[in-house]
Amino acid sequence: MKISKTNAEHYLWGGTCDGWHLVKQPELSVIHERMPPGTEEVRHYHGQARQFFFVLSGWAELEVDGTVHRLHPQEGCEVAPLVPHQMKNTSGNPVEFLVISHPQTRGDRFEA
Repeated sequence: MKISKTNAEHYLWGGTCDGWHLVKQPELSVIHERMPPGTEEVRHYHGQARQFFFVLSGWAELEVDGTVHRLHPQEGCEVAPLVPHQMKNTSGNPVEFLVISHPQTRGDRFEA
């Protein structure tokens, strides 16, 4: 089945941020996310999941274990299990990106 934001399962997080489940399987999660300007997720880590963040439009800062990576369109960054990280949109425009997780992160998220 063809999947996109228009037909994927949608959810809100952080009050104003959007997520669309493109793949939602125990062994693999692919989420398309949108963060308005000035938003950020809670700094956290995963016990099992390895993640890859890939920016589609706009730019964001991904802090990984104390190092800040500014990600522009068509750039990404991998985050290993047990490594604290936090995605932030410090720009003046929305940012859209993919978060790919193996395995999925349900029940595997811990505040850092």
